[in-house]
Amino acid sequence: MTIVARRTRNEDRLKRKARIARRVRGTADRPRLAVYKSLHHVYAQIVDDSQGKTLAAASTLCPELRERGVRNTVEGARAVGALVAQRALASGVRRVVFDRAGYPYHGKVRALAEAAREGGLEF
Repeated sequence: MTIVARRTRNEDRLKRKARIARRVRGTADRPRLAVYKSLHHVYAQIVDDSQGKTLAAASTLCPELRERGVRNTVEGARAVGALVAQRALASGVRRVVFDRAGYPYHGKVRALAEAAREGGLEF
């Protein structure tokens, strides 16, 4: 009998992320809105891949969100999306491409994306 090694959920996600990364690139006129979720926090950043620079970022670790008691929930992801949209508009970014990093588009990822759209970002 042979034992077959099974990939973990995170390994599967990283494989999807690599497949998505081949198509999704951030440029100067349309940077990438990248999302990352850890067990405790939600992160979002606007990245210009051509220059390798982060133009705006927000997470549940930001002081203005922490003082409001924002946590790693769907509501927290919504707050991060609104904050990253506000910071992106302040730095002159309006249009972005959305990089969900291999996560399914529901729950926190969807809430963050919808809040960023409501905040004025186009993607």
